[in-house]
Amino acid sequence: MGDPIRVVVFGAHPDDDDIKVGGTAAAWSDRGDEVLFVSLTNGDAGHQSLAGGELARRRKAEAEAAAAELGSVRYRVLDHHDGMLAPTLDLRTEIISIIRTVRADLVLLPRPWDYHPDHRAAAQAVQDAAYMVTVPNVAPLVRHLDRNPVFAYVGDDFTRPCPLAPDVAVDTTARAERKLRALHRHTSQVYEWLPYNSGRLAEVPADEAGRRVWLRHWLEADGRRAEGHRDLLAHWYGPQRAAAARYAEVFEICELGRRPHADEIRHLFPLT
Repeated sequence: MGDPIRVVVFGAHPDDDDIKVGGTAAAWSDRGDEVLFVSLTNGDAGHQSLAGGELARRRKAEAEAAAAELGSVRYRVLDHHDGMLAPTLDLRTEIISIIRTVRADLVLLPRPWDYHPDHRAAAQAVQDAAYMVTVPNVAPLVRHLDRNPVFAYVGDDFTRPCPLAPDVAVDTTARAERKLRALHRHTSQVYEWLPYNSGRLAEVPADEAGRRVWLRHWLEADGRRAEGHRDLLAHWYGPQRAAAARYAEVFEICELGRRPHADEIRHLFPLT
């Protein structure tokens, strides 16, 4: 294994990063890498009965508890209102400062095509920070980076204007249970708001043991990605490991950042 790397994962809400990158983040943590999850909003609108500061405080506590389940992952929740995120110059400056302070080698972000305006705004704002992190006279209070990090999109199922074209598939089978434990900590979301919003609240068990079993449906997307990207898994792990993988998280290298070669990809992503 090479030197530890520094990873920053940007999402719009305090559960987005866990959902998209939880298994890979656990693998990074296991090999000694530095991982920072950043939520660009405080999540103060995503609930059917709570709102404002009370909800924001609850979601921040849930995010911190979820990060602890994944290992040494740190969680930072910015104080922007949920549902009102916009790719402003001030937000871009915040993002640039975070990437520079961490001295990130790898930055993960959503793609700009998504159902949620906060997700789209987060994608645009992080894309706009790419390259600018190397410009000394932009956000000059934090020293610029000497080279652009690698930027990569997290997996999604959107197809228009174009589907995700992943370059990397990480086998997360061995860390799926840790990802579920992290998601379990996001009680206000996985057991309350999101089931309510999708009309499934009546399905959620009342007891904790039942909830943990019910929560397993959150791994279905990772199962589809493993099944749909066997060839990519085989490219990075070999056919035997690819055939055995039950769950995967996938990533597309963003051309706005540095374009890594194969050896650097193996260093940046936990492909063992």
